[in-house]
Amino acid sequence: MGFAVRIQFGDFVFDSGTRLLTRSGETQALSPRAFELLGALLEARPEALSRKQLNERLWPDTWVSQASLTWIVSELRKVLGDDARRPKLVRTVHRYGYAFSGEATEVSEPPIPAAAPCCWLEWGDREIPLGEGEHILGRDPGALVRITTPRASRRHARILVQGGRAVLEDLASKNGTFLGGDRIEGPTELTDRSEIWIGSEVLTFRAAPTTLTTETATRTKRNKRTRSGTS
Repeated sequence: MGFAVRIQFGDFVFDSGTRLLTRSGETQALSPRAFELLGALLEARPEALSRKQLNERLWPDTWVSQASLTWIVSELRKVLGDDARRPKLVRTVHRYGYAFSGEATEVSEPPIPAAAPCCWLEWGDREIPLGEGEHILGRDPGALVRITTPRASRRHARILVQGGRAVLEDLASKNGTFLGGDRIEGPTELTDRSEIWIGSEVLTFRAAPTTLTTETATRTKRNKRTRSGTS
């Protein structure tokens, strides 16, 4: 989608701007590719998209097996509570692809006054605000932080900011994402002054003290004491 939209279907609201799917106001856990799949189907509705079209959107410039798309569709259906045998939302088009078959409507909401970001990234002399939602790092032209180094993948990593917490996650990149000197293996919570390495690029995560959760703030203070050699 070229611009941010909010689409409601049943109890769900798909928000391409914040990259969140909510159900009755509660955020639903959805992988980046499953979210992209849902966005593609909603955008094309009621028309069907072929497997080739979906593969090119979800895995650009990468060959994947047919099972990869099937697995992502299964994940999406599980989150939506949709039955593959009697689908109400995600319809299988035999020997072709998939289509969104539910009733969906674009919705709007009153503009919210801009607020100071709870956290941001420092990259060289740049400061990049991180609001609520998902933020992509990589070579993709649409990424919030576009990193053009050859060691960066198109959609290399993401930072999810939600409820006063920020979590870093590698998006199956070829060369990995590092926090300090360690390669992350799964979603990893960020604390103030965490250093994110993507290839030779180093980004420093910063967080306003009042926005950190109690647990995060306590850990940050403890790490500072350790670095300074105090007890």
